[in-house]
Amino acid sequence: MKLALIIDDYLPNSTRVGAKMFHELAKELIARGHDVTVITPSSDLQQQLVVDTFDNVNVWRFKSGALKDVGKFQRAINETLLSYKAWGAIKKLVKKNTFQGVVYYSPSIFWGGLVNKIKSRCQCPAYLVLRDMFPQWVIDAGMIKAGSAIEIYFRIFEKISYNQANRIGFMSEKNIEAFQITNKGYPCEVLRNWASLTPVTLPPDYLPLRQRLNLENKVIFFYGGNIGHAQDMANLMRLARRMKNHTDAHFLFVGQGDEVTLINELATEWGLTNFSYLPSVNQTEFKCILSEIDVGLFSLSARHSSHNFPGKILGYMVQSIPILGSVNVGNDLLEIINNNNAGKIHINGEDDNLYQSALLMMEDIEIRKQLGIAANQLLKKEFSVESAAQTIEMRLEASRCV
Repeated sequence: MKLALIIDDYLPNSTRVGAKMFHELAKELIARGHDVTVITPSSDLQQQLVVDTFDNVNVWRFKSGALKDVGKFQRAINETLLSYKAWGAIKKLVKKNTFQGVVYYSPSIFWGGLVNKIKSRCQCPAYLVLRDMFPQWVIDAGMIKAGSAIEIYFRIFEKISYNQANRIGFMSEKNIEAFQITNKGYPCEVLRNWASLTPVTLPPDYLPLRQRLNLENKVIFFYGGNIGHAQDMANLMRLARRMKNHTDAHFLFVGQGDEVTLINELATEWGLTNFSYLPSVNQTEFKCILSEIDVGLFSLSARHSSHNFPGKILGYMVQSIPILGSVNVGNDLLEIINNNNAGKIHINGEDDNLYQSALLMMEDIEIRKQLGIAANQLLKKEFSVESAAQTIEMRLEASRCV
């Protein structure tokens, strides 16, 4: 099949999980014999469209406003215009037989218009990989009011996006349950997050991060990815504060988002000498960093009513790194990780339990090794890119035949 993969952020200049997942999906679909084109925005283009390749994947990059490191209002405007700008840039390239299927990723919720245009012209089905219950999570977090004009505005685009999908893939059963409370009639299924199973091979000229940051002989607790409200980064900063007298432990956060200022301010206010922050790095550098860390961290806001599976845990699993994190009440990720001994997951707010698990991982290298091995085994069983590609391929083929 000729497939269009649509996402709001892509490699090489991203550490976001979605970008990495979609690249791995593109590579796997190509390996399975499909012709893949990734359609993605870029804010630093001079022309309307650039057609290039990255790691042997065809990429159409269209000019858009910035979606990162801008104010919320400006970002909302720029995201609203995504489909309009994308179609304006690519419509001359899209013929009746250009695509036989579309796979699109949410976030963002603003791809519905573009997907509709491609489906109409090419008469092809679409599969939505839904990884963000927006705007519900920002309502849960108290960032916008339920019933407000801005909620109604976002809900319109949310529905447009859902209505284009012949099938919607969710991270977990609990997410489907939460979705179907307010969204009836959509064909849904579980599509786990995914990752390639191959650990990174360090390039010969790589200078170890431990050496660069003077972290030799430290147990590194690492967080990498989006640093935003949905993650409740203060939760992990409280853990770093509890651990600051344990000189063997160091907390390293790498990424970008609207709580970067918060974590740096808290580190200064609390005098955290056991904490370092680095801005986003490219994908190769990020994978090299993962090869050096000891414990993989994640956090989800306690206010969430949906039940996300943070994609960053897959990078930890690939490298056989034990997982330590917090989730909202009812999130089935807690049982999956804990029951498979792949790490220690707690309810957000159980600070003492999180601290005790951190101490255990800091003090016992054998526990870290056992949990890390189990995490890698769980990856192979539940979260392989091969399984995700097969599911999407099967659904698109079936929809084409209807």
